[in-house]
Amino acid sequence: MSVKQWIKERFPIDYDKFVEINERIFIKEPIPNHMKKWFYCAGATPLILFALQVFTGILLTFYFVPSPEMAFESVRHITEDVRLGFWVRGLHRWGSNLMIISLLLHMTRVFFTRAYRKPRELNWIIGVILFLLTLTFAFTGYSLTYNQLSYWATTVGTNMIKEVPLVGHWLLVFWRGGEDVSANTLTRFFTIHVGLLPPLIIFFISLHIIILRLHGVSEPEGFEKGYYPFYPHHFYKIVIITLFLLAFMSTLTIILPPGLGEPADPTVTPFHIKPEWYFFPTYRFLKLVPLKVGIYATGAFLLVMTFWPFIDPLLAKTEDRRRLWAYGVGGLTLIITVILTVWEMMVA
Repeated sequence: MSVKQWIKERFPIDYDKFVEINERIFIKEPIPNHMKKWFYCAGATPLILFALQVFTGILLTFYFVPSPEMAFESVRHITEDVRLGFWVRGLHRWGSNLMIISLLLHMTRVFFTRAYRKPRELNWIIGVILFLLTLTFAFTGYSLTYNQLSYWATTVGTNMIKEVPLVGHWLLVFWRGGEDVSANTLTRFFTIHVGLLPPLIIFFISLHIIILRLHGVSEPEGFEKGYYPFYPHHFYKIVIITLFLLAFMSTLTIILPPGLGEPADPTVTPFHIKPEWYFFPTYRFLKLVPLKVGIYATGAFLLVMTFWPFIDPLLAKTEDRRRLWAYGVGGLTLIITVILTVWEMMVA
């Protein structure tokens, strides 16, 4: 009996039909012509980086110990003693940064091409949720190194949560596992980072892709109409992007290896405490205004950004005016974000 026949007897499905369906869905999937340009592949880049994050994260958990006594030492052991440990940690660290950058580029492209319009409003909302989950991923992961900067950045970051109206104190206790940053905070952040966020992101990515398949890729104006099959052109493009990302992150790891810093000491507050660069705009903004005002304004901005596809049609009656509104709001947001980021970077 052949292997194929043996498998067919135990999994009695129509394999020819199964292969035909998979070819139609994956191999022969029609891709719009504008996707031949590399910039429009930004949507696949976060997915590739997320897969790399999961793989390197699993490798890191083999050695990481989520306890205040052992967390910093286990990170040191990974970096200095484990064979290729510094490389895996570097890929994980730079991968998180590149994932945020690629998501920002993808969302910027979607916003300015107005690909969020009917009937794709829900996919934009899911995209915003994925971006916020990725920032939470980065925040919880940064705290796990348990050095001075990560410990106190976690303290400052969670302190801001208590200013959230109505549920602030409850959220603070939930995140910290108590009133103060303690051993419970580290284990809770590890559980959230490893156990809660990955399945949540996988769920929303799956939903995002399903809706994308149902409606098709939004085609921006000014491109020749037409389609080409996913394989081989687009498939090889994704392979090239994956190999480039691996080479680029490896280069960054060698040139700018992830440091260790000093072990966390709750009794000594560093002179300068700063979050990671992706929180610079919010951090600088909250320094410029009263904290409660800043929290309310940040919340309002997130609500507007999330539900922008429903706000956009209310701003003007004609398509040209709506496009101007989108360009104006998007351009102003980009300018303010860049200014606040650079400002915070320049402050000692």
